[in-house]
Amino acid sequence: MPERPDARWLRWLGLSAAVLALDLASKAWIASVFDPGEGHDVTGFLRLVLVYNEGAAFSFLADAGGWQRWLFMGLAVAICAVLVAMLRRQHANTLVALALALVLGGALGNLWDRATLGHVVDFVVVHAGAHAFPAFNVADSAITVGVALLLWESIRPRAVPDAARASRGRDA
Repeated sequence: MPERPDARWLRWLGLSAAVLALDLASKAWIASVFDPGEGHDVTGFLRLVLVYNEGAAFSFLADAGGWQRWLFMGLAVAICAVLVAMLRRQHANTLVALALALVLGGALGNLWDRATLGHVVDFVVVHAGAHAFPAFNVADSAITVGVALLLWESIRPRAVPDAARASRGRDA
């Protein structure tokens, strides 16, 4: 009887689906409450405002005439495929799998917007006085946290196993 493939990695797809659902629900809510450009101050540094972004991060290529939608969608599909493959291989490493699942969920959220609306719905603006960070959404937040976790995983100190420590002592 053939060995059953390890399906534990699918739980991480569940996290990606939860990120996607939260992202889409929050965008639907904000679009139902605000008109484009309309906003509401939540705190002295946080504002909700409905913004449509036809570009990429920080509105990169937003005024490019429409072709960028297809470019960004193609890139997102390719990136999502790579993320799924990486997630399948890395599912046992909790930190890496968590990071990949967050990035995948966020990428799918913004891909959904581009495919169905032709733009990404952004609605969170963090500001200090006249200085504001570009508007973002739940998907962008998940991507940012996921990338930060991947960076942390790549630079964090690792414990050296006792066997490796002992062999180094003999080689000296």
